[in-house]
Amino acid sequence: MELGSRIMQNEQTKLRSEQSRSSVFEPQREPQEGNEQVPSPRGSQQPVNQEAPEKKLTLFALRLALFEKTASGIGALGFIWATVVLLGGLAIKLEKVDFWFVTVLLLVEGSRIYSRSHELEWQCQNTWSLSDAARYSSRAFRSSSGRLVYMIKALYRPVTSTLPYFDRQSKFTSSTQANMPDDSQPQINSRTWPTSEVPLLPYAGWVFLSKNISKLLYWFQLAAAIACALLSLLRLCKQDYGNPDTPEAQNRASALNIFYSLALAEALVFLIEKGYWEWKVSITKFLEQVNEQCGFDECGIAWIRRFFYNAYSKSMEGSIFDGLKMDLLTFAAELLQSNSVDEQLTGARMLVKFTDSARFSADAFRRISTSMPVMERLVEMLSWRNHKEEEIRKLAAQIVSKITGKKQNSLRVAGIPGALESISSLLYMGTASISDDGILQKGIVMDEVDYEYSAFNLLGLRILKKLANDHDNCGKIGTTRGLLTKIINFTHTEERMLNCGRSLQIMTVEQSLKLLKKLTKTTGGTGEVLRQEISSIVFTITNLRDILQYGKRHTNMQPLAIGILASMALDQGGREKIGRTGGMLDLLLGIFFNEEAVQSADIIQNLSSQAGEALAMLTLESPKNCERIIQLESVDKLVNCLDNTRLYINSARILRNLCAYAGTDYQYKLAGVAEATKPVLKAIMSAENKSLEVAIGLAAQVLRLTDASQFHIVLACAGMDISRLAEKLVQVLQNHRNPSAKAPRMRRFVVELMITMMQAETESRELFKKLELEKELKCVAETTSELECFNIFSGSVGLSPHTTPLHSLVHTAQELLNNDSSCNIAV
Repeated sequence: MELGSRIMQNEQTKLRSEQSRSSVFEPQREPQEGNEQVPSPRGSQQPVNQEAPEKKLTLFALRLALFEKTASGIGALGFIWATVVLLGGLAIKLEKVDFWFVTVLLLVEGSRIYSRSHELEWQCQNTWSLSDAARYSSRAFRSSSGRLVYMIKALYRPVTSTLPYFDRQSKFTSSTQANMPDDSQPQINSRTWPTSEVPLLPYAGWVFLSKNISKLLYWFQLAAAIACALLSLLRLCKQDYGNPDTPEAQNRASALNIFYSLALAEALVFLIEKGYWEWKVSITKFLEQVNEQCGFDECGIAWIRRFFYNAYSKSMEGSIFDGLKMDLLTFAAELLQSNSVDEQLTGARMLVKFTDSARFSADAFRRISTSMPVMERLVEMLSWRNHKEEEIRKLAAQIVSKITGKKQNSLRVAGIPGALESISSLLYMGTASISDDGILQKGIVMDEVDYEYSAFNLLGLRILKKLANDHDNCGKIGTTRGLLTKIINFTHTEERMLNCGRSLQIMTVEQSLKLLKKLTKTTGGTGEVLRQEISSIVFTITNLRDILQYGKRHTNMQPLAIGILASMALDQGGREKIGRTGGMLDLLLGIFFNEEAVQSADIIQNLSSQAGEALAMLTLESPKNCERIIQLESVDKLVNCLDNTRLYINSARILRNLCAYAGTDYQYKLAGVAEATKPVLKAIMSAENKSLEVAIGLAAQVLRLTDASQFHIVLACAGMDISRLAEKLVQVLQNHRNPSAKAPRMRRFVVELMITMMQAETESRELFKKLELEKELKCVAETTSELECFNIFSGSVGLSPHTTPLHSLVHTAQELLNNDSSCNIAV
């Protein structure tokens, strides 16, 4: 089947893919802010109006506080009644039994209330042992019999033997120590006691550790309340308050009944509160239910309990409604701001859980991103290098990586002073090493035993890649000292690593390539500076060449490397550096011609297309690169590719550049390009849009190398005459009365071909006059725009302007049309 008919059949199916794929040969409109979309975690849609599970906790805390304050109010009234009415005014009139009953009740209740006021403090501290949170969560509310046996045994154990291993390790809680470099942090024992492990009395073992005091207070209060209830009920039942007939004892029975009733009521309210507590916590597993609804794992029960006690404390200390104002996200943010390593770790873990949740991630992202103190704290944590804070640093990096997925959040992160320096600190290259064959290995990620550098490298590159979605952030990345060098170092590969390398290393290389591609595609002046900076680093092009040479088995690497090369070629200096790098053009040609392809057909097609576009860029206005490709004896292969619909467009672009920019010393080696005339002229008669544009452009350059006799021979071989070609060209101008972003060089190439025809054959001038070309040329001159003044585009910014403006070409064509044979065209 002929080329023209094949192009017509495939043009419609290819048009959409051509339009969707960004190309440097056509201008691209900037994406609208309103169309920005951020995928939700795990690909799920964010649910609407989901109730937070912690609301059940705060409501539970409110009810408990209501019971507690009711009991406290009744107790206070009982104390006042006893001290003012009974003991204060009637002490000598009370019977001995009632005097001691009242005294004991007051002492027991007073002790219970005092212990109750401090129990909450001990309970909060009891929840903060991170090392045994999971173990404690499973046994927190079991019966006391097993704990009592363990307590008795622990009396004879040394204090240090009962401390968990984690809490005996060195921990610096100072924020100054947290930010000290690795080499400045000595490995010493802890300088402060973990609050949950303080031995209050010497030689008392496990019993008098601070974390167990809350348990003792709990059982003491329960025993005190039961004792008060029994004593009060006993006296109310007996009613033996002495002889009521004496005038002194006239109101004694009523006063005592009121006091015992108050004491009984207070004890019953307290016992109801404890029963409600045990029902919710021990029987219905209320805390475990909330923990499950929050999506936390087994260790999350300690976080839930800590949050509950904080809400309960607020309800007890102030209004009972104060606890309702708390939520887990605010609680986690407060922990993140703490100076305690344990609390920082817990806060970071909670935030990671929420940002991972498909149910709560939207609210978590909104709350975190709009709180500058939290954002600044997370960014600060990225620079912490203490080995003991490794997990905190990693969790902070994960949170920042997720937050920066949205453009407005990435702007907030990049706007924090020192943010890019902190992110840059995540990137660490191991020291160079010597391989078995004596070759120095540079830029390979080195995994050390005690620190996960590779994981941090990957997180750092992901954060930077998301930040690079914004144009201004790309400029900041480029101006951050040493950051570009780090990124480029991660693109280093070698054959052995690509063949049997670890997946984490391969992922790191891919991430660095993705980031580098975003930076090189930056538009405007910022992009120009970035490309110059990147190409000036001596390892950049060499690393990309190694990927093209050895990365055939990794389908993501070669397209990324080719895309980076194509973007770097937007600048004249970058084209020359790539072209003079040994083997680079040969590798690109091999990929374009599908030599030694090991991938699937779709991947081959994508690679060939990208390689062809990169070669077209490298040969644009570069005589040296054109000469290098001609020396590789690739002209005939490129001509043969014109019969391949998939390779046709880029082959035509490369051949046109070879004809237009190769030096005169290499013109004789382009004789084989004449073979391209026949398929190209046929394509002009049948193709549309981009395919038509490149066909006309190549025809103008090929015919420029022929004389009048050859011109007629070429037309005859193509099976057409000059009149049909002239008619088609005029028709193209009629169809393109205005410049098109899909084919910005269409009218320029048409005018160039017309000039070539009129210079080679005077007969064509009369044909164009009959076809009223003068009218169409006038229309072109009146509608010329900046869109038609550039060879390539960086987004919507034009680069590499044409040597000859379009209006000059139109003027030359008009003069030739009026039989001025002295006019010449400069390309």
